[in-house]
Amino acid sequence: MSTPAKQTAGTAPVDTVTMRETAARALGSEGETDAPPPAPENLDILISQLRGHLELLIPEVEKVLGRLPKDGTARYCASACVGEACGKLQTRPAPRADGEVEYARSLARVLRALLDHFEGNAAPSS
Repeated sequence: MSTPAKQTAGTAPVDTVTMRETAARALGSEGETDAPPPAPENLDILISQLRGHLELLIPEVEKVLGRLPKDGTARYCASACVGEACGKLQTRPAPRADGEVEYARSLARVLRALLDHFEGNAAPSS
């Protein structure tokens, strides 16, 4: 069983389990490739939750960056992921029928990637 939260020095715990569960509501479980779209009546709430999770997690991943070797691949990848997450927070859903679903899924994908960096699961082998 995984622990529900990870504490970094001087911060409140990050509830990675809840964050992953929220991402799964947009994308399906990890490894699932053909998940049904989230229910339209819940999209606004889901998008707000995903955005909130990203706003909490980005600074935590930035702290992790400070502990990685400056010229390392892991730092570069995590930094790129933070940049992508910040960019997603600056955008809004496209004004088309599936725009909110696609936006929620893009937020969920970058949330999962940030969680992998935060939890140390995204470090390259070299």
